Amino acid sequence: MRGAQIIQNLVPGADIGENIQWSAYKVPGREGVEIYPLYNTDDTGSNGPSAALVRYQAGAQVQEHLHPGYELIYVLEGVLENDEGSQYPGTLQVCPPGSTHALGSEQGCTFLVVWEQPVELVTSH
Repeated sequence: MRGAQIIQNLVPGADIGENIQWSAYKVPGREGVEIYPLYNTDDTGSNGPSAALVRYQAGAQVQEHLHPGYELIYVLEGVLENDEGSQYPGTLQVCPPGSTHALGSEQGCTFLVVWEQPVELVTSH
């Protein structure tokens, strides 16, 4: 396959960040978050899927948001906290369409995420 991205050592316990060019995730409601996009709506269309490696700095918080489509989160490093509790390396979480959650990490974490559709921030009325 020509043009494929190869990212090695994405296993719990490896130094995942050493060979990745992280960028600040400049999206409202996401504080202390860095991202390495694998593919996104620029590639798949405005309502298409996206995937990324995401790194939360210690104390990062992500505002409650809605998933119109499935979201898969696979924790690689650290501890991800959400409405379901603490998620440790090796944990896969499948969020169904219509689900909402807020996320954070007291100590920091890295995970792989696949979004079936773009997420929507939940605003209070």
